[in-house]
Amino acid sequence: MATILAACANGAGSSLLMKMAIENAVKELGMDISKVSHCSIAEAKSTARQYTILCVPLNFLSMFNSVIQDGVEVVGLRNVMSKDEIKTKFVEAGFDQKYKK
Repeated sequence: MATILAACANGAGSSLLMKMAIENAVKELGMDISKVSHCSIAEAKSTARQYTILCVPLNFLSMFNSVIQDGVEVVGLRNVMSKDEIKTKFVEAGFDQKYKK
């Protein structure tokens, strides 16, 4: 079972849409996810370690190198609202098998 955090610049519009796209993607992939949350990049810097997977826009990816070193799976997205891109990135990372229901 995994938990996912979606983060964008301000933590309002884009991260909420990303959260909804993630929820649809994990449902289609049959993943065992207990919680999907969203927040701002600033908040994610301090809370990301409480989650299994962190999803952020590509341009913010480098801000989370220390989180990656601590074992959090960080996924950078070009189009944060694309369910298909999220599914592709999750399959490439093996999440669909690692967190299978």
